Amino acid sequence: MSILVCGSMAYDHIMVFEDRFRNHILPDQIHILNVSFLVPDMRREFGGVAGNIAYNLKLLGADPLIMATLGEDADPYRRRLDNLGISREHVREVPGTFTAQAFITTDLDDNQITAFHPGAMQHSHLNRVRDAEGIALAIVSPDGRQGMLRHVQGLSELGTPFMFDPAQALPILSGEELRDCLERASWCAVNDYEAKLLCDKTGYRLEEIAAKLDALVVTRGGQGSAIHVGGEVLEIGVARPDAMVDPTGCGDAYRAGLLYGISRNWEWRKTGQLAAVMGAIKIATRGGQNHRPSRAQIAERYASAFGEQLW
Repeated sequence: MSILVCGSMAYDHIMVFEDRFRNHILPDQIHILNVSFLVPDMRREFGGVAGNIAYNLKLLGADPLIMATLGEDADPYRRRLDNLGISREHVREVPGTFTAQAFITTDLDDNQITAFHPGAMQHSHLNRVRDAEGIALAIVSPDGRQGMLRHVQGLSELGTPFMFDPAQALPILSGEELRDCLERASWCAVNDYEAKLLCDKTGYRLEEIAAKLDALVVTRGGQGSAIHVGGEVLEIGVARPDAMVDPTGCGDAYRAGLLYGISRNWEWRKTGQLAAVMGAIKIATRGGQNHRPSRAQIAERYASAFGEQLW
C-alpha cells in the first residue's frame, strides 16, 4: 500500500553574497531601494515539501506516491523521480507555467532575502485524490490553497486517514478553513511557532486541537518534540546530528519518519524517535534531498540515539 504525499515540488536556487547586506542598503534611502548583489556561488536544489517527504520515505523503504504540479521546466525533476524509483503517475505538468521555485540569497551574517514564485503550485487543485488507488494513508502539506482544501475534502470523503501539515500555508488559510481541516484530519504536525499561530487563527487551545485528532505532533527544534495523544503528552528526545549544516527540509524528513511509523502501526514513542533520527540525519547535509543513508545506517543511528533496535 502506498503513502499519498500531497504538496509542493519546487526548485530552490540558493545563492551566497560574499558580503553583508547592511553594507549596501542605506537606511535613509530605503524608499528608493535599488541594489544589486553579485552572487558567484549558486546551486539549484530539488525541493518542495512533497518532494522532500517522498524522498525520505523512499530512503526508509516505503512506497510514496506524490500528488503535485510541475511546470514546463519539469524535465530535471521528472528524471530525478525516475532515477529514485518514485512514481510520478500523479505529478501533473501544467502548460504555460514554471515549476514553483525559491530564490534565496544569503549574506555573511546568514541574513536572507528570498523571492518565491508559486507557478504551477497554484494549479494543484487540478489533481484529485480520488484518482490515486491503493492508498493506505496520506499527508496534505503546503501547496496551492485551493488544492490543499480540495485534497482534505477528498480524503475525508474517501475515508482515507491523513496527516494535516499546514506549515507555510497557515497565512493563506482562514480560521474557518483550518478548523474544518482539523475536524477531518487524523493527525496534525506543526512546529512550536506554527502551533501558536494555529491556535490564534482557530481560536482553539492546543489541548482542544489535540482532542480532535488521533495525535498532534509539535516539533521544537533542538528541544525535541511532543506528541499529544490519548489525553497525554509524550516527550520525544533529540537525536544528536553529526553536524549542523542546513535546516532546510528537516521538518519534511521528520514527517516522513512519522508517516513511516504510522504506516507500520508502531507505537508513538518509536514513531517519534524515528522521526527525530530522520531530521538529525538531514540537518548534516545541504539541501533537502542530498542525504543518502541506507536503511542499515538509519537503524544504526536510531540504536545509537535511543538504545533500541529499529527494524
